[in-house]
Amino acid sequence: MKYWLMKSEADCYPIEYLEKEKNKTTYWDGVRNYQARNFIRDEMKIGDKVIFYHSNGEPPCAAGICEVVKEAYPDFTAFDPENPHYDPKSKKDNPAWMMVDVKLVKKFKNFVPIDSMRQNKKLQKMLLLKRGNRLSVMPITKEEFDEIVKMGG
Repeated sequence: MKYWLMKSEADCYPIEYLEKEKNKTTYWDGVRNYQARNFIRDEMKIGDKVIFYHSNGEPPCAAGICEVVKEAYPDFTAFDPENPHYDPKSKKDNPAWMMVDVKLVKKFKNFVPIDSMRQNKKLQKMLLLKRGNRLSVMPITKEEFDEIVKMGG
């Protein structure tokens, strides 16, 4: 099993939206970075655990836990000219972008602000906290996952 942090903009798709989805499950679309896409395509597996992170919240924060319930498949939003994630270079017969399905496991009682993560010595090496890191999907260690879950109550 692997552990991940996946960012969603709080004003676009907050964890509360996922709570209201049928079976508390949704597809994770719109990833348009090749390294993040490679994590989705090559490494994410059913059962992997995910920290759901609000990237532009006030403040940015970890909001809950999800689980991967469907492995990588083509991100169909890339083929839709009406979708904000449209990519005319991505073709159905050779898709550039992939997505997975995630299911909400638990919304944190206390969202975990990024400043609290920065102050936690157990999280100092976490990719999220490295200067200039803008990946929307990134691996984290089991220890980092467990510490964020503990902080979230």
